Amino acid sequence: MSSRQSNLASALHNLDGRSYGNLKQIRGRYTFGPATVFIDRVQADPFASPSKVRVRVDRADAKFPLDLTTERADRIAASDYLLRSGNEVLAKLNQRALILGRPGQEILERTNILIDDTGFEARLLVNLPARGRRILGYQAADILTRDLPEFAERLFLFEHWSDARANQGGNAHAPSPRGLTDHVQLHRDQLELRSHLGEAELIGFVGNGAILPRTSGDSDLPMKSSDAVAFTSPPELEHTIDLSSGRSVSGMGIPRGVTVIVGGGYHGKSTILRALERGVYPHIAGDGREWVISDPTATSIRAEDGRAVTGDDISAFINNLPSGTDTRSFSTTNASGSTSQAASLVEAIEAGAQTLLIDEDTSATNFMIRDERMRALIPAEREPITPFVDRVRPLLTRQGVSTVLVAGGSSAFFEVADHVIALDAYVPSEVTNQAHELVGVTAADLESASPDLDPVAEPVRDTVPGSDSPTFSAAPRVPTAKALRPVSKTKTARAKGSDKIQFGRDFIDLIAVAQLVDTQQASGVAEALEYLAEIFDGRTALTDALTEVEDMLDAQGLDGITGHRDHPGHLTRPRRQEIAAALNRYRGLNLER
Repeated sequence: MSSRQSNLASALHNLDGRSYGNLKQIRGRYTFGPATVFIDRVQADPFASPSKVRVRVDRADAKFPLDLTTERADRIAASDYLLRSGNEVLAKLNQRALILGRPGQEILERTNILIDDTGFEARLLVNLPARGRRILGYQAADILTRDLPEFAERLFLFEHWSDARANQGGNAHAPSPRGLTDHVQLHRDQLELRSHLGEAELIGFVGNGAILPRTSGDSDLPMKSSDAVAFTSPPELEHTIDLSSGRSVSGMGIPRGVTVIVGGGYHGKSTILRALERGVYPHIAGDGREWVISDPTATSIRAEDGRAVTGDDISAFINNLPSGTDTRSFSTTNASGSTSQAASLVEAIEAGAQTLLIDEDTSATNFMIRDERMRALIPAEREPITPFVDRVRPLLTRQGVSTVLVAGGSSAFFEVADHVIALDAYVPSEVTNQAHELVGVTAADLESASPDLDPVAEPVRDTVPGSDSPTFSAAPRVPTAKALRPVSKTKTARAKGSDKIQFGRDFIDLIAVAQLVDTQQASGVAEALEYLAEIFDGRTALTDALTEVEDMLDAQGLDGITGHRDHPGHLTRPRRQEIAAALNRYRGLNLER
């Protein structure tokens, strides 16, 4: 036992039985052979948030392959692998007091494990033991001076890893050289395939053999392959992409444009849309959606009764209200279904979305369609809502925004669809010609209406008199300098689960933000809001502020968003779309007039 290790153990033994607040004495840095332990924060009492501890091993001691841990994208994948393996190591140690954090099915940038030029670091939370409010010093010493260093050596000393040991019992997350290599290579291949989407004019890809259904509605784990129908692309939409690794991936490519997915109830329409929602993120091997790859800006849009809206230009969808309200800068604390969906759509475009994902089951009917009989009964000039069916092609031709839409109860979108895909018991078929024949539209009609996405081309449907040039790109919204600095706010923003953020005395409801994957990502959004509070000065547009956050994250990583705190807690990087969604749902948001 080294002198520093002995000192920590002795200090904890001497604190045994004393008041819990005395544990603050152990803050500091301790060396245990190749591992260095940093005790950054000690909880105030046994019932407070856990203590924060880091353990680090230098690169020279870790001896990880440089070709797997040097490039930024590789470090994200390797850190993800170490996080999953680290939980397995803790299980082997039978250590429940140490908390590393458990990732979901996605491979994302997180703070739990850090790989940098000088070494490898695990950021853990630890519940230091107590009896009542008295320190259990001997148990704490075992955790911090025995189990934590052993955890670091098992996880970070690459030469101790063994493919043979990892294969015992078929444990996919036990650390092994082959496991790390495969994990990093899969991530590389997924990113490369995503880069091919734009080249091939695709906004989504679903690989043959994918298992899209989940075990249940409240689980993100894949259904057993024996119970699920593996995905097979229709021949007309099949693409094969050869990757530089030598891997060849075949599957259904979803072209840029308007794609409608139809089929009977429970036949897999919403399942494929949910997969495309999560396809903005890479996935681990065995998830079933490894080769479901979407446009990284793709954003799910739905109705959200009761949400707040601040200064949105929704005039392309809602205009000429009987009240005379100006919808070019519309605000409300209690949006209706149609208004909320219109607001979410224009906010998504403002945040950079080039693909919209919409399910009629979660949409406001009067926002989506208006049939011919209703149009005949209620003249267009008396109806304030221009339905999405009349705007979906102008969005494409004038903004370059594609749409993937699930429809089960109406054929209204057939005449504006570039592609129609029918699902029958999870098996897709390309039925565009049949759908167009039903509504008397041909592919030539669509092509002549939008040659090369000509910004002045007339859409097939844009039937509201006097509104043939809808505005989707409104004037930039500029938050006030104190937009995120309410007087009543005394604590930093924090996530309350994956669907809520406490911001001062307010709560931001994110339950409709479908592409947030877990509490750690919601925590990342909360930190981003704090960062935005420093940017807003009454002159910076919301979109420019989002870009500044994104650029900082690219340059400094997630640690940058916390001001490089020694232990930043457990965060997952959010997209700018989810940061914008939280900001837009904050009821205290104020804009410059």
